[in-house]
Amino acid sequence: MYTPSLILALFLAQILLFSAQPLTEEGRGSWQLLLKNVGISSMHTQLLSNDRVVIFDRTDFGASNLSLPQGKCLRDPTGKIKEDCTAHSIEYDVITNTFRPLMVQTDVWCSSGAVIPNGTLVQTGGDGKGERQIRMLSPCPTCDWEEHPGLSARRWYATNHILPDGGQIIIGGQKQFNYEFYPKRTATETVFDLPFLAETSDPKIENNLYPYVFLQPDGNLFIFANNRAILFDYTKNRVVKTFPTIPGGDPRCYPSTGSAVMLPLNLDTESIEVEVLVCGGAPKGALKKAKRNNFVAALNTCARIKITDPDPQWVMETMPHPWVMPDMLLLPNGQVLLINGASAGTAGWEYGREPVLNPVLYRPSIPLGRRFTFQKPTTIPRMYHSTAILLRDGRVLVGGSNPHALYEFTGVLFPTELSLEAFSPWYLDPLFSYVRPSIQNLASPTNLVRGQALKVPFGVPGKVDRTRVSVTILSPAFNTHSFSMNQRLLVLSGRKFRRGGNMTYEVEVTIPESGNVAPPGYYILYLVHRDIPSEGIWVHIQ
Repeated sequence: MYTPSLILALFLAQILLFSAQPLTEEGRGSWQLLLKNVGISSMHTQLLSNDRVVIFDRTDFGASNLSLPQGKCLRDPTGKIKEDCTAHSIEYDVITNTFRPLMVQTDVWCSSGAVIPNGTLVQTGGDGKGERQIRMLSPCPTCDWEEHPGLSARRWYATNHILPDGGQIIIGGQKQFNYEFYPKRTATETVFDLPFLAETSDPKIENNLYPYVFLQPDGNLFIFANNRAILFDYTKNRVVKTFPTIPGGDPRCYPSTGSAVMLPLNLDTESIEVEVLVCGGAPKGALKKAKRNNFVAALNTCARIKITDPDPQWVMETMPHPWVMPDMLLLPNGQVLLINGASAGTAGWEYGREPVLNPVLYRPSIPLGRRFTFQKPTTIPRMYHSTAILLRDGRVLVGGSNPHALYEFTGVLFPTELSLEAFSPWYLDPLFSYVRPSIQNLASPTNLVRGQALKVPFGVPGKVDRTRVSVTILSPAFNTHSFSMNQRLLVLSGRKFRRGGNMTYEVEVTIPESGNVAPPGYYILYLVHRDIPSEGIWVHIQ
């Protein structure tokens, strides 16, 4: 007969046995259909600091499948759509798995955005009457979109990035070889020319839209467009450095859409090394061929560059398969998740083929040639106009896919998707619960001061490897068109480890002092043990 004490002893023995085993990612992960129909297809998405997700599509095609509440309608006697009483935006509540309709007043098609330090989403541009609009949505249970004109140029397929002062820079867009700031720094300020965008625009195709932008620890911006990049001093409108073209010269930006991340910044070193990873895309001429129903294989390579090297060069890596329109997400443990997209064709209406159903993990610290590993597949193709973002609990929210001018549910290869799924990466497998940490006695949100020594108390059911404990903070990204703007993961410095009682511990880390490293705003803080992250808590850096 098994007594309670014997059961406990067996459980503890199992924990000790498994604690010595390596943790493997291959073939893991799981999928959950959260909601079959939210009424709109997710083209743009952003997680807010109240654990709600803002999702929006476009407004120029007519009615969605979700009515606005209380008889609200958008009326525009001079517009393409005279009256529309349906929603094209929702707020999804992660905790309750429910949603409510929101009302946008102008077309948000292929727009951009970023969350400012107070937690408000500032969203810019779009098409038609929305092309110069600025929209705001605050994180409150009853808030709705507010908008006003304010952009100096038409911003369609532009990229936004938060700056160290909490403002935004808005870069590029179709036929816009310039940038501007929000808010304006002077009363007379308009736009600033950026010839690099003109130089990287392929005639009649472009391939430089939604450029990949990352704020650097030295205060400059890394800007990638088409197949090459620059280091740019936006305060002086000056190119600091020009990086080599990616070997092969194939395009990586919209419509030959790949994706990119700045790999995690390790602050626990004397000098911060910065690496950028660009993956996927479509070869030269792919768009023209797709328009003739010739859907060529996507690119099967990633290019990685350490931009802080004296002579930075791209190092090429081969993915498990060709990939166009992949979303690339930084996970709390520093790994990169590639998800969504296709293996043939390009971005654009009706131009993608061979959907990619298996997410793939990229492990930056593993030796070259062994960095990619598959996760379990979904059953729902997520093609053009789909999204993916990381949630505070470590899951990935996946939605959208509408490669059509209208909502099409029958008679097409890839029907319009109105569903939301959650993908749980390998680290959420119950098999690893014995090493999964939990943050204790730290409020969410916690306000932090630059340079502060932060003590993070935590517990772990099994044996703790103190050499593999770290604290990371992640800035939630604005995701659209396979790029996550403002995505940033910092590995905090310090890591002073202390043992408490009753299987509790504490690690002390230092909050970054520089706004170049950590721009002001909300972050999600994770305790990571043996590559297994805790559930995150919200923190705010002034």
